[in-house]
Formats: sequence, C-alpha cells, structure tokens
Amino acid sequence: MKTAISIPDPVFASADALAKRLGISRSQLYATALAEYVAKFQATKVTERLDTVYGKEGSRLEPRLARAQGRALKRAEW
Repeated sequence: MKTAISIPDPVFASADALAKRLGISRSQLYATALAEYVAKFQATKVTERLDTVYGKEGSRLEPRLARAQGRALKRAEW
C-alpha cells in the first residue's frame, strides 16, 4: 500500500542514510521500523492484560508445592 507521510528533515536524512548503509530501500526500512514499533505495543498490551489478571489473582504457590520445589532445587546442579 502506498501512503504519504510527513517526516522531519533530520529524521528523513538519518533514515535515508541508514537504508543506504543497510542496502535496503527506504520503503523497506520504514515498513520494518513500523512493524517493530507496532509489535512493541502489542507486547505491551499483553503485559498489561497479564498484570490485570495477576493483580486480581494471587500468584503464590501452595505451601506443599513451594516446599517440593525447594527440595528439587537443592538437588539440582547449577
């Protein structure tokens, strides 16, 4: 999809230089950068949802399970 956007001159110049150094087109550079930026915020949404769940639900282990894990860790080689 083609689109038109406005970018400050210094950002454009830096992006243009980076694309040349990487041997890719500006379009590919912008598409990759935008995809990574979107993925970062999608991961943030997942973290926020997990924080919401664990904010309501306790995450402590049952005492018997905690003791069993402790015994297993003592036997494990690190």
